[in-house]
Order: sequence, then C-alpha cells, then structure tokens
Amino acid sequence: MPAWPSSPMRIGHLHWLRSFGAKGDGVRDSTGPFLKAWASACSSTQSTTIYVPKGRYLLKNVEFRGPCKSKIKVQIDGTLVAPLDYNAVGKSRSWILFIKVNRVSVVGGTLDAKGSSFWSCRKSRSNCPVGARSIMFNWANDIVISSLTSINSQLMHLVINSCNNVMVSNVKIIAPDDSPNTDGIHVQGSTDVTIKGCNIRTGDDCVSIGPGTSGLWMERIQCGPGHGVSIGSLAREYNEAGVENVTLINSDLIGSDNGLRIKSWARPSIGFVKKFFFRTLL
Repeated sequence: MPAWPSSPMRIGHLHWLRSFGAKGDGVRDSTGPFLKAWASACSSTQSTTIYVPKGRYLLKNVEFRGPCKSKIKVQIDGTLVAPLDYNAVGKSRSWILFIKVNRVSVVGGTLDAKGSSFWSCRKSRSNCPVGARSIMFNWANDIVISSLTSINSQLMHLVINSCNNVMVSNVKIIAPDDSPNTDGIHVQGSTDVTIKGCNIRTGDDCVSIGPGTSGLWMERIQCGPGHGVSIGSLAREYNEAGVENVTLINSDLIGSDNGLRIKSWARPSIGFVKKFFFRTLL
C-alpha cells in the first residue's frame, strides 16, 4: 500500500483522488474528496486528469459544475458505489451530475447504484423517493463517455440532456429485465450525439430518444433484454421540439420486448419525427 501524501498530490496535471482523502474501501464517504479534486481540476488553466485508482469509492449525490478553464479527463480504474439506503441518492433525481461543462471525458470504471431496494419500494407502491439517474450530463458540450460500466441504476443509467457533440463508446449497462424505468441511455434536447459499440441489458428501453434530439448516430449496439430502441414518448406537451436525423445501423436487438418503435401520447402537439434511418439490424 503506497503512503499517500497528506496534501493533495498533483503529478504534472494528474490529480490522484486518494491524495484528496478518498479511501477506496467502499465504506468511508468519498464525496468530499471528489469535489475537492474537481474544484482543483476545474480551476486549472491546463488540461487535467482526475485519476480514480482501483478500489470501491462510496459516493453520495454529487454535482460537478462548470464552466471550467480547460479540458478535464476523469479516468476511473475503480468502482463508484452508491449508499445502500436508496433515500440517500433517490431524493435528488441524479446520483452523478455534470452540469454546464465543456470538453470533459469520463473513461473506464464501474458505477454501482445498488438500485434493487429502490425497485422493490416502487413495486410495493410504498412511499418512495423520486429516484436517481446514475450519471447525467446537462447543458454540456464536447463530451466523451468511454468504456464505462453502469450497474443497477435506480432509474435511467446515462442521460444526455441539452448537450452538443457527445461521443458514447464501449459502454456496458446491466440491470435485470424486470427493473422498472431503467433505460440504458436517454438522449433529449441534444445535437450531434454518437453512440457506438455499447452493450445494454436492462429493464426498459436500451436507448430512448426524447424531444429536441437531432443528429443522433447509433451503431454496433447490442440490446437485450430490454424494450428496444424507442423514439419517445413524444407529445407530452403541445409546444414540443421534434426529433430528426436519427440513424441506427449494424446492431443486434436480441431478447428485447420490442425492436424499434415510436411512442407518442394521444394528444395534440406540434412535435414531429422525421429523417430516421435503420439498416442492418438483427
């Protein structure tokens, strides 16, 4: 076991999470150290990497807010784990939130949201919290999410909302086929998003596409179990942005309840779907 320095360690522009106080034992709270590492990286005028070494890091709800002064890469070799009590993260709608950031990459690692007790609460119709999406990007630009694994999210695993120029590659998503509302990847209000080489096994849509999505490219998606790839639900509001320029190619939807579908509420709306293209699907 290396002797970690008492003050935060920065080798060049590499920020070691453990040097900010994280223990990696899955028991002691690492939320504070994550926020300290982010604040340091966000204020740097040169490109910075936040490095999360092997270990299990207990993480409560956390918000990584921008704008930052330069590019940030979050390299994860360990596992981020949510508290066992689903209320600890389930009351705030997101577990890990990146908001108003640009040029951020999240590479590697595993997110274990421990969602099973929350699903049981939902199924029993008890007084449950609203639930949390595991990782969300809101109002972000030039984002890369690569080689990340998400396990047992309370609700949606990965949400891309109001973003531009996003690359999602080689992401693995895992949840039981009876886990409710656990969409794999949800995209809405975003432009120029690419999803490729992802393996999604979950209890709801493998990929769900909401209003205001334009320029979505998907390829080499392995979907199933799950509900397939869905555009919608649409027409929730009358004044709603449309969905256009959506492509899905060279993908397998095996063991999913549906293949491809467009879902809409039966109500008036100015929303629309146009220019979607599906090819070479199994």
